[in-house]
Amino acid sequence: MILNQTALVLIGLLVAAWTLAAGWAILSARIKEKRLEAGRRNARRLARMVDESPALPLLVRADGRIEAPQRLAGWLGLDNVPQYLSELDGGGIEGKGANGLEPAQLAELSEAVRRTQKTAAPFRMVVTPRGSRRSLALRGHLADPQVSPGGAALVWVFDFSDSESELVKLRAEASRARDDFAALVALIEAAPMPMWFRGPDGQLRLVNSAYVAAVGGENAETVVMDGTELVESIDGVTAAQVAALAAERNAPMERMVAATIAGERRTLRVSDLPLGDEGVAGYAVDVEEMEELSRTLRAYREAQRSMLDQLSAGVAQFDAKRQLTFANQPFQRIFALNPASLGEHPLFERLLDMAHDAKRVPEARDFPAWRREKTEWFSASEAHEEAWALSDGTHLRVIAQPMPDGGLLLIAEDRTEQLRLSSARDTLLRTRTATFDSLFESLAVFAPDGRMQLWNRRFAADWGLDSEFIDTHPHIEALLERIDRRLKRTGQAKHVGDAVRAATLDRRQTSGRVMLADGRTLEFAGVPLPDGNGLLTVLDITDSQNAEDSLRERNAALVEADGVKTRFLANMSYELRTPLTSIGGFTELLQTGLGGELNEQGREYVTAILQSVERLGEQIETVLDLSQSEAGLLPLAEEQIELMPFVTKIVEERVLRINEAGLDLDLRGNKSTGHVKGDPRRLARAIGHLLDNAIAATPKGGRILIELTRQLTKTGSAVRIVISDNGPGMDSSQLARALGGVRVGEAAANGERRQGLGLPLARQLIEAHGGNFELVSEPGQGTAAIIELP
Repeated sequence: MILNQTALVLIGLLVAAWTLAAGWAILSARIKEKRLEAGRRNARRLARMVDESPALPLLVRADGRIEAPQRLAGWLGLDNVPQYLSELDGGGIEGKGANGLEPAQLAELSEAVRRTQKTAAPFRMVVTPRGSRRSLALRGHLADPQVSPGGAALVWVFDFSDSESELVKLRAEASRARDDFAALVALIEAAPMPMWFRGPDGQLRLVNSAYVAAVGGENAETVVMDGTELVESIDGVTAAQVAALAAERNAPMERMVAATIAGERRTLRVSDLPLGDEGVAGYAVDVEEMEELSRTLRAYREAQRSMLDQLSAGVAQFDAKRQLTFANQPFQRIFALNPASLGEHPLFERLLDMAHDAKRVPEARDFPAWRREKTEWFSASEAHEEAWALSDGTHLRVIAQPMPDGGLLLIAEDRTEQLRLSSARDTLLRTRTATFDSLFESLAVFAPDGRMQLWNRRFAADWGLDSEFIDTHPHIEALLERIDRRLKRTGQAKHVGDAVRAATLDRRQTSGRVMLADGRTLEFAGVPLPDGNGLLTVLDITDSQNAEDSLRERNAALVEADGVKTRFLANMSYELRTPLTSIGGFTELLQTGLGGELNEQGREYVTAILQSVERLGEQIETVLDLSQSEAGLLPLAEEQIELMPFVTKIVEERVLRINEAGLDLDLRGNKSTGHVKGDPRRLARAIGHLLDNAIAATPKGGRILIELTRQLTKTGSAVRIVISDNGPGMDSSQLARALGGVRVGEAAANGERRQGLGLPLARQLIEAHGGNFELVSEPGQGTAAIIELP
C-alpha cells in the first residue's frame, strides 16, 4: 500500500507528537522525582531542625492520640513516644512505670489540653519527669486546621533545665543580695555615726537613726523632707555643694568640721563618696575624743620636751629613717649644734659630722669607719653604752637605745664634773685617812651590824690592839673581849659596847670613862653618823684629869679665900660705918657751933670733913652692896616706880654739881614712859652712879643727854634709859676696865669713878632688876650708858 504524502505527514506528525508526549512524560517523571527528593530532603532537614530545636511539638488529637518526635520520649525518660496522652506517665509501657510524668502533673496537663481543645484557651505549665532533674515548660494552644483538623491541641515542650539552674542561681543570688542589702540597711541604720545618701540633685534621700538623733529630728522621713543638714555652711559653702563637687570630681572628699550635736560643739570628720550616677553617700565620724587625745598628746609631748630641756643630760630622738626628730637644749649644748641646722631634721650621720667639725666627738683615726660603726646602733638588739673622752678634757657617757619602731634614742651625759668630784672624793678619802691617823683622839667607825669599818692608828695604840686583829674588821663583841683584858676593872668594857650600840641602833650620843690597868684614864663617846653608822671616839685624859684635880683643889681654895674676902669686906663695912657715923655727928655739932664759934677757916675744915664723910659713907655702902651682889645676897624691894619723876629727882639732886662743872643737861621723856617695878633706893644708886660718871668725865662747857623711851620687844615692852655725854670717851682697854676689869679691893683703894666701883655696881644692880646694861664709848666721841628695864 502506497501512502500518500499527506498520510506520511500525518503519520510523521503523530509519531512526533507521540515522541514528544513520551519525552514530556519522561521529563515530568524526572521533575516529579526531583521534587519528591527535594521534599524528602526538606522533611529530613525540618525533622532535624525540630530535633535540634529547644522546643518539641506535641500534637494531641481530639481522641487523645498524640504525635511527637522521639526526642520528647528521651526528655520524659521513655523509650518511645506513647500513642495516647494518658500514657505519658509511663504506665502503659512495660518496665517504665517509674518514669514519665507524675500522675498529678499528667492530670493537670490533660485538663489543660481538654480546656484548650474546647475553648481554644492557651495554657502554660512546668513539669518535671519522675527520676529526672530536667525541667520542662509546656505552652499549649489550639492547633491550626492545616496541621491537624478536628480541634487538636498543639503543645510546645521547652527544656529549660539549664535555664532553670541559671534561674535558681539567679534567685539564690537575688535572695542573697536582698539579704545582704537588708543587712547593709540594718547595719547603716544601727551605725553609731550619722550616714546619709544624696540624689544626683544633691538633696537628701536617705538618713539613718544616728543622723536623725544628731540633728534632733523626729524621724528619717521628716529630716529628709525638711532637708535638715548635719553640717552648717562654711564660708558660704553648703554641705550639698560639697557633695556636688565630690560628684563632679568623681573622687571622695574628706574634711574636718565642727557641728552642734546634742547641744555640744563636736569635731566631725565628714566624708562624701560619689556613687556614679546614683548620687553621693556620706558619713560623719565624731573625732572630738580623738582630737582631745591628740591635743593632750601634743601637750604631753610639749611638756615632756620641756622637761627634757630642764635635764642636765642631753636627749635626742631619731626615727626609722635615721632623721633627727627632737634634741633638747643640753644635747645641743653638749655637741655644740646650731639650732637652725636642726630644723632641717638632719640624718644621724650628718649630725655626727657636725659634732666632729665642732670637736665634740672622740678623735678617730678613720672617722668614716667610726661613723658607720655608730650607725649600726639603729639595727642593734640591745642598748649600747660608751664613754667618750673629748679633746678639751670633757668626758661624756653616751647611751644608744634602739626603739621598737626602728628609731634610736641617744642620751649623752656630761660626767666631767662627776669624774672631777670622784677624783676629789678619792683625794678626800686619802686626806681623811691621813687626818684620822694624825688626830690626837682615837677614832673608830662601826656599822649597824656591830662590825668595825674604819679606825686610825691611835685607836689600836690606846687600847693595845695588834694590827692583824684590827685588819679583820672585828665585831664589837670580839673587840670588847680584847679591851676588857686591858681595863683596871673587868666588865667595864660593856659600857663601851653600850655607847657603840646607842650610836648605831638608838641614834643617840652617849659617853663614859674607863681606867686601864696601867693607870691611864680614857674618855669615850658614841656619836651617831648621818649614814647610819656610829663613831666611837676615845681620848686619853690622864694628864687633863690630873690637871683637873689640881685645878679643882685650887678652885676650892680660891672660893674659900673669896668667901673670906667677901665676909671681911662686909664685916669691915659695918665696922667702918660706926666710927664714920660718929665722926659725921661730931662734925655736924661743931658746924652748928655747939662746941664754940668757929672762924672762917674752921668752918671750911668742918665742911670738908662732912663732904669726906659723905663720900666715904657712899663708898662703904657701895662696897657693901657690891659684896652682897657678888655673893648673891643683895635684898631688893619691889615697888611701882613712875620713871619720869624718879629720874627727874635724881637729876635735881645733882643740879649744883652740874652748874659748878659748867655743863648743860638735857632730860627728854614724858609720862608715857610709864612705870617699872624695882627697888627705888638701889635703882636710884645705879642711875646716880652713871650720871656722876658722866658729870665727872664731861669737860666744862660739855653736854649731857638723858633720854627715856618705851620700846616693844618680843616678850612685851621695856623702858630704855640712855645717859650720854660728849666727853673724851674711852678706848677698848679703858672700857673693859670701867666695866669691871679692876677688882673690888683695887677700886676701893684708888677711888676712881670711871674705873672704880660705880659702873660695876650699876651693872649688877640693873641686872639684879632683870634689865640689861651696855656701855658704848669711842675716843673723842663721848660715852653712852644704855639701860633697859622690863
